[in-house]
Amino acid sequence: MKTNIDPYKDFVDLGHRPKQNDLVCLFKVHPAKGMSMENAMGRIASESSNGTWAELTTLKEHIRKIRARAFSIKGSYVKVAYPIELFEKGSVPQLMSSVAGNIFGMKAVASLRLEDISLPKAYLSSFRGPGFGLDGVYEKIFKMKKRRPILVHVPKPKVGMTVKEHADAARKAWLGGVDLLKDDENLTNQDFNPFDARMKLMFKYRDYAENETGERKSYLANITAETKEMIRRARLVKELGGEYVMVDILTAGWAAAQTIRDECEDLGLAIHAHRAFHAAFTRNADHGMSMLLVAKLARLIGVDQIHIGTVVGKLSSPRTEVLDIDDEIVNRDILDHARVLKEKWEAIKPVVPVSSGGLHPGLVPYVMKLLGPEIAIQAGGGIDGHPNGVGAGAAAMRDAVSAAMKHESLAEYARHSPALKAALEYWGGKRPI
Repeated sequence: MKTNIDPYKDFVDLGHRPKQNDLVCLFKVHPAKGMSMENAMGRIASESSNGTWAELTTLKEHIRKIRARAFSIKGSYVKVAYPIELFEKGSVPQLMSSVAGNIFGMKAVASLRLEDISLPKAYLSSFRGPGFGLDGVYEKIFKMKKRRPILVHVPKPKVGMTVKEHADAARKAWLGGVDLLKDDENLTNQDFNPFDARMKLMFKYRDYAENETGERKSYLANITAETKEMIRRARLVKELGGEYVMVDILTAGWAAAQTIRDECEDLGLAIHAHRAFHAAFTRNADHGMSMLLVAKLARLIGVDQIHIGTVVGKLSSPRTEVLDIDDEIVNRDILDHARVLKEKWEAIKPVVPVSSGGLHPGLVPYVMKLLGPEIAIQAGGGIDGHPNGVGAGAAAMRDAVSAAMKHESLAEYARHSPALKAALEYWGGKRPI
């Protein structure tokens, strides 16, 4: 019998304690004018689980039993527990359609941000995680005994160069001391630089650079496209002797990322995740979703490395955010703090954090002090913009890393490195905008 009772109230229970297998979401909420926090959260928990605006004649007790419950309100931060029965295991698209689906458009909130999700073991176990992970990248691909930052270069301009121009920049950078060459996020298969032709020449030059330097070199080939085409491109990379692919995981989509992760497991390829598009919904501190959660879901799916920011580069990346993301993707056990929920990653491997966006040799010590040696440091203009050319730019970056590993100042180390000396005279400690 209908009672005219507010159907949203059933989704707020401040005395509730989450069960072991519940997923817990942390939201930052600013209710709409005239709306209380409890009323706003009732609507969010309802819309993201199994409620709606009307009292339903179809709502049976077994359905009500697995509803979401807002159980904690501390200032503007609210926690909601979701029974695991609400989710399809092994599906990030279904997870995000549930807890981040319609709720951002609700009139009940002035702004809403999904900060984090705590995932129980029963849900985590339905994902494979990274095929290589941090240790696998260092040990299987680069065979490094003493770990230092992996140096990555993105030939610039990011689009417009021919295959030959792109590969020539790559060859010079590899010979100058970088480990990885990376296509940029918007270089895929354009007329001026066709994918298949680029692959063939890049791997030819990669092999040449390995023979010349005696070091392992690799290439992050951007395979981003429609999913079936991504699979074809990944197979070509493997056929040509590659160890990696790169995917713009957000523009390609969570489902495509999961498909490519499984394909790469079969091919024995590592995955570099570019976060292009993330700031469209992560940059606003009050609305959207955190970059930390993007990185967490990427680790869950199984990328092997992902961009996390620099603090000192050209892109917005607050220090606390960068450190939180680094902690989330590198460690196995995460403790509650600030806007982060407790997580026990179980068997899912750690991921290589990538610091990128406006870096040059003068900023390397800061990044290494902030994040440690087990990172990938990526530079584009900070290599190609060196006054003495690409090879000198790569050498300057490599020498900046060596100086930091030896705890020497860049100025002191530059006395024996003309390339680093020129970079410091040109850029100093400039932080790009």
